[in-house]
Amino acid sequence: MKKIVVIPTYNEKENLEKIVAAVLAVDAENEVLVADDNSPDGTGEIADALAKKDARVHVLHRATKAGIGPAYRDGFREALRLGADLIVQMDADFSHPVDAIPRFYELCEEYDVILGSRYVDGITVVNWPMGRLMLSYFGNLYAKTVLGGLPVEDATGGFKCWKREVLEALGLDQVRLNGYGFQIEMTYRAWLLGFRLKETPIIFADRKEGTSKMDLSIAVEALLMVWWLRFQALRGRLGNKPRPALP
Repeated sequence: MKKIVVIPTYNEKENLEKIVAAVLAVDAENEVLVADDNSPDGTGEIADALAKKDARVHVLHRATKAGIGPAYRDGFREALRLGADLIVQMDADFSHPVDAIPRFYELCEEYDVILGSRYVDGITVVNWPMGRLMLSYFGNLYAKTVLGGLPVEDATGGFKCWKREVLEALGLDQVRLNGYGFQIEMTYRAWLLGFRLKETPIIFADRKEGTSKMDLSIAVEALLMVWWLRFQALRGRLGNKPRPALP
């Protein structure tokens, strides 16, 4: 099984070398694909240097900063082109626990999409302001309700593992949303197509280095766009009718 961890970056020079080293160390079969959005701080050049030192590191240079959705779509396409069977998506800032990745792979023996969840086992978020936490928690409840009972507690999370066949079936060119909306849309489309989803709890810790790329406007946009997703599904434009995932 070829395993590639896709890490989108924009101005992550403080974190990149450390996160790549951690991902490669946690599983000897891991490879890393850095999808850099032409970072002005030199993140792309750091990624190139890492790739020269280690054949397990790949770099995808994107021309401009266009948001997390396009970065992941391009990163997923490149990972598939490289022959990946399992594709992990995660942030570069250590907010997602690297040591959870082997657990993702174990769960992929039975499930098709693994979601690192902040809310499936209580609230497991560290160092977030209360306002941001409440927006995230209740926003997920809202999205789940609007989308007809999407069977996940953390639809906006960005730490996931996909089997190759899921990404191939989704039709990445058809995915439209960005930011938190992208995370919701990808999971929703996978569920509508009948793939087996599984949440596993993680401890989410806010970044220590660099600056967050998400803001309130991106969160609000996602909450509005879930209605668009729901209407598209009702019109049969996102795949088959929902089939409940296995517990």
